[in-house]
Amino acid sequence: MHPFLPLTDEDKKQMLKRIGVSSFEELLREIPEEARFKGQLKLPPALSEMEVEELLRDIADGNEELVIFAGGGAYDHYIPKAIFHIVSRPEFYTAYTPYQPEVSQGTLQGMYEYQSAICELTGMDIANASMYDGGSALAEAALMALRIRDGKHRILYPASLNPFYRDVLKTYLHGQSIPLQEVAYDDGTGQLDLDDLRNKLDDDVAALIIQNPNFFGVIERTDEIQRLKEERGFLLIVSFDPVSLSLLSPPGEYGADIAVGEGQPLGLPLSFGGPYLGIFTTRRDYVRQMPGRMSGATVDVDGRRGFVMALQTREQHIRRERATSNICTNQNLCALTSLVYMSLMGTSGLEEVALQSMFKAHYMAEELVKAGFELRFSGPFFREFVVKLPVDAEGVVEKMASRGFHAGIPLGRLGFDDNLLLIALTEKRKKREIDGYLEALREVI
Repeated sequence: MHPFLPLTDEDKKQMLKRIGVSSFEELLREIPEEARFKGQLKLPPALSEMEVEELLRDIADGNEELVIFAGGGAYDHYIPKAIFHIVSRPEFYTAYTPYQPEVSQGTLQGMYEYQSAICELTGMDIANASMYDGGSALAEAALMALRIRDGKHRILYPASLNPFYRDVLKTYLHGQSIPLQEVAYDDGTGQLDLDDLRNKLDDDVAALIIQNPNFFGVIERTDEIQRLKEERGFLLIVSFDPVSLSLLSPPGEYGADIAVGEGQPLGLPLSFGGPYLGIFTTRRDYVRQMPGRMSGATVDVDGRRGFVMALQTREQHIRRERATSNICTNQNLCALTSLVYMSLMGTSGLEEVALQSMFKAHYMAEELVKAGFELRFSGPFFREFVVKLPVDAEGVVEKMASRGFHAGIPLGRLGFDDNLLLIALTEKRKKREIDGYLEALREVI
């Protein structure tokens, strides 16, 4: 616990005097009387610091730690302890996200190395450093595509897109008269319905968004999508799972013009939903339309290697009409954390994480089928899949929690059939945990 330094009455008096008010109540004068709480707060008696710490520990001991089989964009991966030691150093941990061109060489080098690692991972030319999260990165990619294809007005996206990303996308484009059109997925395979896509392509389409693997965990037919892109000339935006790129073809190899992703699996804890990391990459030709900022390598007058802020497109720094995004911060510490993770794991380590996640997911899926359950889709999957249950998935998740498992995401919450459950596995899941899950599932159904 962090120490707490209380304020004396004299401290409070001096603070109020400094800001020009006579009392704390005077600070609240702008709040209407009818909106103010008039009763007494039901607070327990005052406790000493030692007693408070003991109370909080007792409360924390009541928490139940579940074995996590849920994904949907955030995954329970192992994070080497060395990462927290490195990124909690004061030169990293206490520095606010800097924007000034004279920012320290250490920060600029960290940004540059992160960008380089992301480009190597994705097969793309350029990466920025970075965005808020995977959803906002995807929405910014759609806006960027509209700038590149000036005069075209429609964005196509798949019905198999992460529903949270879809909602962010619609929020970003709300009020801009930009038609978003949904492309169906094949009811059997779970992959993008290419016939439906062909029917919806016309000269007004600026870009197609795909997610690979998609929200159901299914791997898309990227070779066919690339051929269609080359025939019809639309921009291709890919939302990817960074862990999958150690095994699957990276988006740069199948024609992606912009590729984005959620960086949480690269060394960031689940943290109840954030802060996370928006990965954003593009082709060299489109760098001037990319949001965010980018560090570049250079040499000084004496020939020594150094780093500079090579691109910065916020409206605070350039003419407003030329700004590509008005974001006011980014996840620099999260980006650094992912860089440290990728550096410590190395190519072989990242591949091992991906292989174990995939093998364990396929083992579990096979065991579920043997037990009489049915997979919703027949398409190939990486480490996440949808299973059909004979009952409402929401109730199953609640019952499984009482047996120590976070069983997955009940898709009825997100507008899909109530009996569908999205299950994800990572390298952390042990065989005994998977077998224990299967046994518990038989008991609750």
